[in-house]
Amino acid sequence: MSQLAVVFVILLGTILITPVADRLKLPYPVLITVFGLVLAVIPNAVVPALRLPPELILPLVLPPLLYAATQRSSWRSFVTNARPILLLAVALVFVSTAAVAAVAGALLPGLPVAATVALGAIVAAPDAAAATSVANRLRLPRRLVSLIEGEGLFNDVTALTLYQVAVAGVVTGSFSAVAVAGRFVYSAVAATAIGLLVGVVTRYLLRWLPTATLQSGLSLLVPFVSYVAADRLEASGVLAVLATGFYLGHYGADPDDAEGRLQSRSFWEVVELLVTGFAFGLIGLELTVVLNGLRGDITGPLIQAGIVCAVVIAVRIAWMLPAGWLSRARSRRKAGPGEAAPTTVGSWRESVVLSWSGMRGVVTVATALALPLDFPERSRILLISFAVILATLVLQGLTLPWLVRVLGVTASSDRQRKAERAIAGRAFEAALRRLNELVDSGEVPTEVSDRLRAWFTVVLGRMRRVEDGEDDPEMARRMALRHELVGLEAELLSVARREVLEERQRGADPAAADRVLRRLDLRSVQRT
Repeated sequence: MSQLAVVFVILLGTILITPVADRLKLPYPVLITVFGLVLAVIPNAVVPALRLPPELILPLVLPPLLYAATQRSSWRSFVTNARPILLLAVALVFVSTAAVAAVAGALLPGLPVAATVALGAIVAAPDAAAATSVANRLRLPRRLVSLIEGEGLFNDVTALTLYQVAVAGVVTGSFSAVAVAGRFVYSAVAATAIGLLVGVVTRYLLRWLPTATLQSGLSLLVPFVSYVAADRLEASGVLAVLATGFYLGHYGADPDDAEGRLQSRSFWEVVELLVTGFAFGLIGLELTVVLNGLRGDITGPLIQAGIVCAVVIAVRIAWMLPAGWLSRARSRRKAGPGEAAPTTVGSWRESVVLSWSGMRGVVTVATALALPLDFPERSRILLISFAVILATLVLQGLTLPWLVRVLGVTASSDRQRKAERAIAGRAFEAALRRLNELVDSGEVPTEVSDRLRAWFTVVLGRMRRVEDGEDDPEMARRMALRHELVGLEAELLSVARREVLEERQRGADPAAADRVLRRLDLRSVQRT
């Protein structure tokens, strides 16, 4: 088996293991890591060791994952929650890095200061994908999910800047707080400019490309272009990718490109799954190398790893609970008499959930594996980093659902439906305004416009009555009828698709059959 075959085996394992993890209610990265470990213990004659240069880990893994995360979020959501997100993504990362560095310095007296800071930066940043996947499954309030997503995106910038300065300090023998501050400011300014420039160019290229397939292909390359361009100028590749992703998410969306949106969403879900699986599979493959590098001395490193894990978890709890209380107190002071206090963390219960949502993931994997091969105590640092990942994923990932149930921190279904109805109502009103404009210009026959206007008016009226809490038996009857019709149509479309596929196998023109099948598929998507 070649090294390329090992990569394909990891990707195949990711696809097969993910549904198993869902059934077992386990974080799928944990099972994929175990799968990688199983591959690693198989003799090299059967499964050769995967030798990936450390300097390629970050550029291969991070850009697509960060870009995919920006497509799930929005710039406006970040601006709304900017203060708490920056406190988590910048201040807490600095505090966590300093705490871990101090503990590592005490545990490993001979380790250079820059190396302890590198370890702190590796384990300081929670992973957006790991925490968000758990949060969405638990139906947490949207404001908490926004905080978790925003923190996971922007803490990578802070952690990677600290990491790069620390690694450079080990290599050159020079490390200082001034260097960290200067690098941070330069990285932020230069990376933002590069990311926005790539976003502007990409926006026009996307409009020029004629098909959704070509647009998806370009979108796959864009995050790598942003990352590499910023990295070449010694700026933050992570921030450049975020700037590009947020710009395109805000300005690059074409309202009429429904097919492109559907294809892009599915495409990026696949990319994110495979890249995440590959990264965690590498942990398992690398663990045997790490253990061999420790030359049998495993007890001491495991104790050190346990201490660092405890510090990482404790620092987040010690930060979040007082910060949540201060945020609520500040909101109460700003609110007028009789007004509700606006806050991004609504109660101490939400603060507890947020403090327990610090699962480490892909960024910790990538930065740990990207350490130079001759880095001081590399094997020990890798073991500690992997232990933090597994401990937070297993301990916090498995107990977070129980904690959410006990504290009763879940999103209100009524509130979610109300928000959806409000957005849908504004969309209907915009469509009705456009219809009136077309009628005034004489572009639409009166008979057609009257029927459409009557339909829009009825739908809007019913939505407003539901919004006001009024019962609408007619709407309830129509919704029940619609559910029956959707179910029946789904069954009929399934029969039709099966017939088209059989016709194709019997010798019908494949191109004609595929066009018919595509129309049936689009109809099915429209009805869901």
